[in-house]
Amino acid sequence: MTRTINALDLVVIAVYLIGVTFLGIWVGRRQRDSKDYFVAAREIPWWAVMFSIVASETSALTFISIPGLAYMTNLGFLQIAAGYILGRIVVAHVLLPKYYEGEIVTAYALLEKRFGLATRRFTSIVFMVTRGLADAVRVFATAVPIALVLGPVMPQEYVMPVAVLILGTLTVIYTYRGGMRAVVWTEIVQASVYILGGVSAMVILGNLIDGGWSSVFASAGAAGKLKLLETNFILGEAHTIWAGLIGGAFLAMASHGADQLIVQRLLSSKSLRDAQVAIIGSGIAVFLQFALFLVLGIGLWTFYAGRQFNTPDAIFPTFIIEQMPHGLVGLLLAAILAATMSTHSGAINSLAAASTHDIYLPITKRKADDPHTLKVGKLFALLWGIVLTGGALLFPQNQQTPVVIVALSIASFTQGGLLGAFFLGNFWRRAIQRDALIGMSIGIGAMAFIVFAKQLIRAYPSLEGPLGPFAQIAWPWYVLIGMSITVAVGVLSSFTHPAPPMSAAGLTAERAEAA
Repeated sequence: MTRTINALDLVVIAVYLIGVTFLGIWVGRRQRDSKDYFVAAREIPWWAVMFSIVASETSALTFISIPGLAYMTNLGFLQIAAGYILGRIVVAHVLLPKYYEGEIVTAYALLEKRFGLATRRFTSIVFMVTRGLADAVRVFATAVPIALVLGPVMPQEYVMPVAVLILGTLTVIYTYRGGMRAVVWTEIVQASVYILGGVSAMVILGNLIDGGWSSVFASAGAAGKLKLLETNFILGEAHTIWAGLIGGAFLAMASHGADQLIVQRLLSSKSLRDAQVAIIGSGIAVFLQFALFLVLGIGLWTFYAGRQFNTPDAIFPTFIIEQMPHGLVGLLLAAILAATMSTHSGAINSLAAASTHDIYLPITKRKADDPHTLKVGKLFALLWGIVLTGGALLFPQNQQTPVVIVALSIASFTQGGLLGAFFLGNFWRRAIQRDALIGMSIGIGAMAFIVFAKQLIRAYPSLEGPLGPFAQIAWPWYVLIGMSITVAVGVLSSFTHPAPPMSAAGLTAERAEAA
């Protein structure tokens, strides 16, 4: 059965879009300076920060891609979600105390205090490139269900571009006006909407299948779809207990300890204790969310009897359009919009913060509380919104790999190098700025060959010999490998020069003078 949305669905979607846009503008209506704009003057309560992290991290990749992933495989992705909790615990007790020692706005200011300004600029630029690519993929993922709605009313070649433009434009409006307050408080609404949408889909799906969810679990169990643990140690397998607990933990350390997107939310907390509670609590909430949407994917597999789709990311949106009652269709489409708008708005604000505080202010020597800095920060927010929307327009359609895997692979490409710099700074006092820069450069360069090994082999078959083994490595190991290379190179480099004298604070004498 093929349907289109009706007037009731359109009203629900319109109410959501208009409501969240005005909410974002209203809560952020009184911006005093750039610190207020980027970290909400550190006035956000822990529970709001926690839900903001959850909404930003899961986004449309959870709502769209995770059900499709379970449809194709099983529940093994939960092993990685368990690793996420472990990684957050390390960040809470190792990195967060460092962030709260001073009045910093970006994660990379901490590296400037330890190594120097060049390290801060390098890591910030790496973050901006990686976040820009990953978020463009997320915007594209959310455009998939919007395209299904628009498909019957316009030529096919215009469907995806129009869907991307609608989504990108609306998010830019309230993010530009409202800053971090708008990001956090709208994300709480958005998280509520897509969780309600997921639970509603579970109820509807159970009613559509003969025997309900007991029948789903019976048939899925017989087919091996409920398999949760895989104990084999194979670098090429992503969903094993080792890749999950180890690889997932290091991925979470990088994404929540070295990525401005999440660190900026943590810096908006009222205190270090609040930030620690928020980050660990978000790990538990994310685990439960992954469980919800993975089980939903198993239910869809039973409902569709394992039928093939053009792309895994179209499975759940297709169910929404074809099977949900009108009104609820609008709610679920609004939930998908909510999921990506939350991440998209956070990415825009964090990219603008990095551009302003890591690049612009050190060059111009302006102060963070200068009124002109707030204007510049908003301008960067607008520019990054345009760049991310443009990037989504360039993403290839008919992508066969679930978008969640594409986005996580992109993030893992550079996050190992960034995390390695933080490890060098915290645990290897002999390292100086040169060692950190050399380590990150070689670490990220090496990861380029590992992450893109398959593409390089397809383009240049003669490289299959040297690159073949790297092409088999599963994405959860990328961060650990990148971090290990960065730290190893940085440590070796540190023995090419005399050990720097250390100040009482643990800084090199050179950095202590600069501080």
